[in-house]
Amino acid sequence: MAQPSQAQREEPAEASGRDEHIAPAPRVSVQAFCETVETAAAIQGASEDRRMAKAHMRIQMGGLTAAVEAYRNAPTPNVIMLESENPGEDILAGLDELANYCDAGTRVVVIGQLNDVMLYRELVRRGVSDYLISPVDALQVVRAVCGLFSAPDAKPVGRIVAVAGAKGGVGASTVAHNIAFAMARDLKLDSVVTDLDLAFGTAGLDFNQDPPQGLAEAVFSPDRIDNAFVDRLLAKCTDHLSLLAAPATLDRVYDFGADAFDSILDSLRATVPCVVLDVPHQWTGWSKQTLIAADDILIVAAPDLANLRNTKNIYDLLKAARPNDHLPRYCLNQVGVPKRPEIKATDFAKALEQEPVAIIPFEPQLFGAAANNGQMIAEISAGHRTAETFQQLAQMLTGRAETKKSRPSLLDKLLGREK
Repeated sequence: MAQPSQAQREEPAEASGRDEHIAPAPRVSVQAFCETVETAAAIQGASEDRRMAKAHMRIQMGGLTAAVEAYRNAPTPNVIMLESENPGEDILAGLDELANYCDAGTRVVVIGQLNDVMLYRELVRRGVSDYLISPVDALQVVRAVCGLFSAPDAKPVGRIVAVAGAKGGVGASTVAHNIAFAMARDLKLDSVVTDLDLAFGTAGLDFNQDPPQGLAEAVFSPDRIDNAFVDRLLAKCTDHLSLLAAPATLDRVYDFGADAFDSILDSLRATVPCVVLDVPHQWTGWSKQTLIAADDILIVAAPDLANLRNTKNIYDLLKAARPNDHLPRYCLNQVGVPKRPEIKATDFAKALEQEPVAIIPFEPQLFGAAANNGQMIAEISAGHRTAETFQQLAQMLTGRAETKKSRPSLLDKLLGREK
């Protein structure tokens, strides 16, 4: 069994838990041995979470006894999850027997009913990686498995923010670029804008950059991707902002599989605190997967009926595909076009059961000047209310808008130090 990591007893998957940033699990095998259908259902729900997409999860009933029998003559997976309703001494005895068949490096997570500090210490001494007190929910299981592969001294895994338009021409790219600029300039976070519209992307124009290489080199050479290769592809925009540009040429067709961008995004996530994805308005396997896999999603919509319908469709799909995540966010852009009938923000809020996080007015002179000069809104007019809106969006999407409350550790709970 592997050396222990700090075990934690977490709260149910409520809004605060969904806001938590959890690094995705790598390609590992996980086998769970459950004693109750409730725990099996929670683990099944965790296996469907987008952060567990690369992990191979198997679930069977029988608890510790079934695990010992399963591995008498078979290799153990990367992670074993064990549920036991037995007393502490029976759990320890079962783990001692299982240890005879565990391969080196196998990590064990125990789910039990006993809230006992002495049991916790004995589990740690035996090399158990984590101990969860039942009942557990899907988010706790996700956090436990993903946490096994996040070393305490490792750099924080970057946050991926996907910005997509509900309809073409609503200004989603402009919003994405200005948010990334605010992350870098105002929040001092190293950030990368990634332009996923390989044929018609505008990030290079908006940042007045014309790099010789960019995203296409990474997508068409996935076997070459490493940190050094990615660094060569990035164009420096400011001290804290880099650009992974689209070629914006039509000399080839950009048809990709659903996982075409996985390697480059994994590499960026491992080295950069914030990655802003400028997702083009199209519905393909890779665009759908990109949105589902992102840590935070912002849908940009204009105030008309088609945008309302599309936003509702995207919102409902992502809400169903990401049950353990924060709900997708949306903002209204280009609001107040003269003589154009518009759907009110209240109607959007009623249909989506959520208020827009921002309402950006129609200001053609300001945005036109910025686009033609290859500048951001904050560079054209630093104190403008729209520049402040982008700063607020950057704070929200990076988790800087509110102070995060620290969670009590398992040891605090066992010793009765909960507040």
